[in-house]
Amino acid sequence: MSGVMHDVCDRAARVPQRFSALGLFGALLLLSGCPVGPNFVRPELVDLPPTFRAETTATAAASFADLPWWEIFQDPVLRDYVEEALQANYDLKIAAERVEQARSFVWVARSPLLPQFNYEGSGSRQRSPVTNAGDTATFNFFRGTFNLAWELDVWGRVRRSTEAAEAQLLGQEAVQRGVLLSLVAELGAAYFDLLGLDAQLLIANGTERSFARTYELFMGRYLGGVGSKLETARATGALEGVRAVIPEIEAAIAGRENMISVLLGRPPGAIRRGKPLDGQYVAPQVPAGLPVDLLLRRPDLLAAEETVKDANAQVGVAIASFLPRIGLTSAYGGAAPDISQVAQSSGSLWEIAGAVSGPLFTGGQLYGQLEGQQAAYRETMLSWQRTVVQALAEVSSALVLREKLVQERSAREREVEAYELSVELALDRYDAGLSNYYEVLEAQQLLFPAQNALVEAQLAQLVVMVDLYRSLGGGWDLKIDSWVQAEPPASPEPPASPEPIGVESNLSTSGPSASAAVAGPPSPAGSALNPGTSGSPATVAPSAKQNRRKSGLR
Repeated sequence: MSGVMHDVCDRAARVPQRFSALGLFGALLLLSGCPVGPNFVRPELVDLPPTFRAETTATAAASFADLPWWEIFQDPVLRDYVEEALQANYDLKIAAERVEQARSFVWVARSPLLPQFNYEGSGSRQRSPVTNAGDTATFNFFRGTFNLAWELDVWGRVRRSTEAAEAQLLGQEAVQRGVLLSLVAELGAAYFDLLGLDAQLLIANGTERSFARTYELFMGRYLGGVGSKLETARATGALEGVRAVIPEIEAAIAGRENMISVLLGRPPGAIRRGKPLDGQYVAPQVPAGLPVDLLLRRPDLLAAEETVKDANAQVGVAIASFLPRIGLTSAYGGAAPDISQVAQSSGSLWEIAGAVSGPLFTGGQLYGQLEGQQAAYRETMLSWQRTVVQALAEVSSALVLREKLVQERSAREREVEAYELSVELALDRYDAGLSNYYEVLEAQQLLFPAQNALVEAQLAQLVVMVDLYRSLGGGWDLKIDSWVQAEPPASPEPPASPEPIGVESNLSTSGPSASAAVAGPPSPAGSALNPGTSGSPATVAPSAKQNRRKSGLR
């Protein structure tokens, strides 16, 4: 395209001199296809790696980001919430309005390319001398004209301004896509966090019941004269410590529900749950794709590129400010002493004129503008490069974290199993009189944080999956209006699960005796901490041996 423009400019310069007036006008029109200033070239990162840091083998072109969001979230309730947020979220609506603003500014920037038509009318009554003897006359004067003004964009100032406005529009559209992606990721992470809090609340309630039975056991032994006050004091401290955690978790649940409500564009309220935490889908494979494709997928990188394009066009506008402006003006109308005769005298006034104006001395203003725009261009280029490096780091960190979380979860599961066994063995030894109460309390106190750590590992696996989808620019090939999936692919309905646990559900007991008939401490195996993805209800049930140990806790 640039070669064609150079040929056109050369032909315009060779217009024969005998066609001076017509040739000059034609040359100006041809030169109008040659805007001054540098043409935009997509920036490139010289040291762009062939693969992400966490990947050791050649990367395929397919990416986790190619999937639509409804294939990432398999929970029907979460899907419903995402669709609701895509239609009602305020940040998304604001982003859409900003796109419309940018689109309107493109019209404004492009309008000087076309002739501007205006109308003008005036009326006056005046007195002026009519003879040298000082005689005067009073009369009316009315005038009405249609005016035309057209600036010939010889140097491309207007086209560079339009190019900058179009880059701003594309940048806002990329920002809108970024808001869409961030909204989906933030809502998914908040929903999973809410499920994690639910699981922790179930664990805390189960642990509270277990500690309450231990307290009753020690109190019974103390009242029977075979125990000590030290045993009951330690048991009371452990019990009240767990009870203090329960309202803290319930407050966190309420805060997370309020956060989700804000994302949904609704007042704070209760949030429905679908599948439990251990029933959520975790993608088995998350191919990252090629790093070079990240430049075309991530909305923030696309927006940063359009910012570079905007700054580059503004440099051309600054250069064009040094050159003269060439314009044509004309007027056609009539004038008469009576307003009713203005239309009848149409054609009595007309004018065709051309004008050239340009700067001679501005005190360094134009040079300052040019230097400033060039510095702004360099700044946006550096910002783009920084954003690319940050994006590569985010993807690599998410890939590494995902891999390490698999190892952490496996270790946490073994840790919980070991501590469950230690509780059972401690109870057996205590019943047989082979150990003191310290072993029982210590085993129970170690199991509680281990169960919470396993929940956090499960939650982290889901959150890092969402974060990786966002970091890769997920849903990049979806059109804006295609993000709302009216009828997502059908997925198996989860089995009936308990009522959502929120602040209104007070499962803790008011005293030690209130929990005497409840089963023992929760077991993550086969319950809310089950690493499987079968979608079973989130229940915290004791193991078989713990059920058998009930007799020793009465």
